[in-house]
Amino acid sequence: MGAEPLCLSTNNHTTTHSEDQQQQQHSPPLVLGLQPFSLVDHVARVDWSLLDQIPGDRGGSIPVGIEELEFILREVKSHVLSSPDDGSSSVKTMAGGSVANTIRGLSSGFGISSGIIGACGDDEQCKLFVENMKSNGVDLSKLRKKKGHTAQCVCLVDALGNRTMRPCLSNAVKVQAEELTKEDFKGSKWLVLRYAILNLEVIKAAIVLAKQEGLLVSLDLASFEMVRNFKQPLLELIESGNIDLCFANEDEATELLRGEENADPVAAVEFLAKYCKWAVVTLGANGCIAKQGKEIVRVPAIGEAKAIDATGAGDLFASGFLYGVVKGFSLEDCCKVGACSGGAVIRSLGGEVTLENWQWMFKQMQLKGLLLPDTSK
Repeated sequence: MGAEPLCLSTNNHTTTHSEDQQQQQHSPPLVLGLQPFSLVDHVARVDWSLLDQIPGDRGGSIPVGIEELEFILREVKSHVLSSPDDGSSSVKTMAGGSVANTIRGLSSGFGISSGIIGACGDDEQCKLFVENMKSNGVDLSKLRKKKGHTAQCVCLVDALGNRTMRPCLSNAVKVQAEELTKEDFKGSKWLVLRYAILNLEVIKAAIVLAKQEGLLVSLDLASFEMVRNFKQPLLELIESGNIDLCFANEDEATELLRGEENADPVAAVEFLAKYCKWAVVTLGANGCIAKQGKEIVRVPAIGEAKAIDATGAGDLFASGFLYGVVKGFSLEDCCKVGACSGGAVIRSLGGEVTLENWQWMFKQMQLKGLLLPDTSK
């Protein structure tokens, strides 16, 4: 399954992967996301009964095969609820994946030059992924195109806005560890990663190359199941000292310290801060707690009263926090921006922030006296 030049077409102008690279060479993206599998999300609000038919814990994220994915997508049609933000009862399809959500948010909402390393197939899902990311200003010069399928994920959202994810990665193309080169990372400042046992080899390879090029590394703990089932390799990553910024939600934080005397978010943020320069635990409607050096802060959530769908809340929190770090904000202000961007994405369905909700976020940032992004570039 060899990689081919990626052909990107916009406004009837087509550029090849190599031409795109030449255009980008003078200014590599400031922030790079590694998402080995390009991913397309199918997001729908559904009633409780459908969630009872699907194996695995409600609220989590466990991989499924293509047959199960297709079964869920068929069943969704008879269980879909209308969306309170626009009244529609359809399934929304968009480029997805935690890292893609964060990178797209940094680029479109915060004006931070961002790119993605990954692979997509020669199918309709790849076209959709490329068009969506490209239209949001994401640099795709490091995206490989291969023969095969692009990964997909069903995101099921209940009436309360809680989301259950079922990704399908079987037979999907991905970037392999040996395909990464130092050139992929040269000139960038940050590498954004999400923990996944399936991608452990490529994650480790990316960290080695990124560190050789002087990049800072951000890691998201992915899901409580991933932490529970594959804790040892995760601890080795964290304790290596190569992770500069770590994000966990409350469930992941608790799972990380399960069996310890104190397995709460405060203990988790203290543990992570021993190895990472910045440690953040998000607490849903209760905001977040973060530590940098000896400083520890708590910041309340914003906009949770209008929550329609929690999909992407942590990913967009990371976009805002990273924007703050890049701009040299204090720890507290980084958390405040993260709360604003996390609050923006939950106001509509899916992990992509609408233009209207970006405007809402800018207003919240202004009210808090935070430096507004320059998105005119």
